[in-house]
Amino acid sequence: MKKDKLDAAVSDAIGDPASCLVIADKASGRVLYRYNTATVCARMLPACDSPGARTVKDLADVTAKDGQARRLSCNTAADGSRGVAWASGVLPRKGYVYAAVMEGTRTFPGLMMAERIEPRLKDLGLD
Repeated sequence: MKKDKLDAAVSDAIGDPASCLVIADKASGRVLYRYNTATVCARMLPACDSPGARTVKDLADVTAKDGQARRLSCNTAADGSRGVAWASGVLPRKGYVYAAVMEGTRTFPGLMMAERIEPRLKDLGLD
């Protein structure tokens, strides 16, 4: 994987100071690529599909285990002024999974994140 090309593609798709994307090996769970800082990527945010919170790595692990893509969105503030979106999927040709998160006042819905990320990963041969 060429980090500079991935950085440009992810930045174009979901670039934001509060977004993170990881690509991990499906079999081992080892993170092969991370977009954004470890601090941003380690944030615990509402899971949206279950009680509690998760990190983007947690979502990558769940996706690797069950093979199910996710497109999730929910509020992070009680007044609805902030939200979180999650997107994940399997990249079968390479044996990878991806997981992404974005949180803030102008967050894309999870479905829209996936629709923006997946074509760019495919263009880089990571589908």
